Amino acid sequence: MQSYNIFTDLPDTIPSGRADFLLAASVTRTCEIEGITQAGIPGKIPLTPTLDAEYISNEKVFSLTELAETPTGVPSPALITRAVHNLCGFSTLEILDLGLSQKPQNCITHSFGLEPSDSIAKSANFDAKEVFAKGMAFGKSYELRGNYLLLAESTPSGTTTAAASVLALGYDLGECFSSSFYEVPTDIRQKTIQEALSHIDPQDSRFEKLAKVSDLMLVFCAGFLLEASRRFHIVLAGGTQMAACLLIADALREDLLQRINSKNITLATTQWVAKDENSDIKKILSQLSYTPHALYTTFSFSTSELEILKKYDQGEAKEGVGAGGALAYAKASDVEATRLLQEIELLLYGMM
Repeated sequence: MQSYNIFTDLPDTIPSGRADFLLAASVTRTCEIEGITQAGIPGKIPLTPTLDAEYISNEKVFSLTELAETPTGVPSPALITRAVHNLCGFSTLEILDLGLSQKPQNCITHSFGLEPSDSIAKSANFDAKEVFAKGMAFGKSYELRGNYLLLAESTPSGTTTAAASVLALGYDLGECFSSSFYEVPTDIRQKTIQEALSHIDPQDSRFEKLAKVSDLMLVFCAGFLLEASRRFHIVLAGGTQMAACLLIADALREDLLQRINSKNITLATTQWVAKDENSDIKKILSQLSYTPHALYTTFSFSTSELEILKKYDQGEAKEGVGAGGALAYAKASDVEATRLLQEIELLLYGMM
């Protein structure tokens, strides 16, 4: 297991020390479009972030009898993040309720009075400026316990809303976003994005555009980043969605005449995203007004006794629930890959 810089492929690392872990959990009704995502149990996709929050917090779920998994049986990346927490614990593990359909049980949860956003096919229909302001306020008030922060997300169909968001802001990056699928449902995704963009008026402000085509996680976390990075280092634990979050923050800071402290921001993802032939996180990050610190961590299930885990190496799931940042944290904490694999397998055996 090794971490490498996304731009140079040279060995790299996240900050040293213990990290706080925040999971930005959110529901966009876009996830209810048939066939657009497999990030969860069919018919119960909106429950995925709730289950992810419960599992990483408790090593069990309460809102359903089983952890979220793809239709082919691949377990949520929450499994990876929880295994890392067991081996080299985060200084705190808390949940941001950014519009959940069901509140997670037995979790340390921060609520902001948000309900799930609507499908972007019909217009997401939320006050983006207000959500961004709530993110900034929380970024200003959040009290760091450890040495830095890992900020993760769980937002089913979030790569679709992320793609629509950056296209609406004028970035030509529509083909750069990853998917939980091995074979990306491009027809469904493209139709949804085009329907979303059709609601935009050329005179709309950036906030008005995002209010129609984005999701609560992206806009809230963009505001949070802008403020929190002034005070401490933030590792965005995620893939193309978190790369889009950086772009949104970079664009909106211009409206607010603010600077972003890019030296206090790192993006950490998995090799499954960084080397994905169907997406291009490097291209997304290259559109920023600065050169970001971004890395990926190698980890493989090729020697696992559990065949279902090998589907990660084959291109399913790829990222989510902070898996990439958690792997980088494990590497920085000198956790051996074989030990981490054993812990992940033990967790999965415990659910069988």
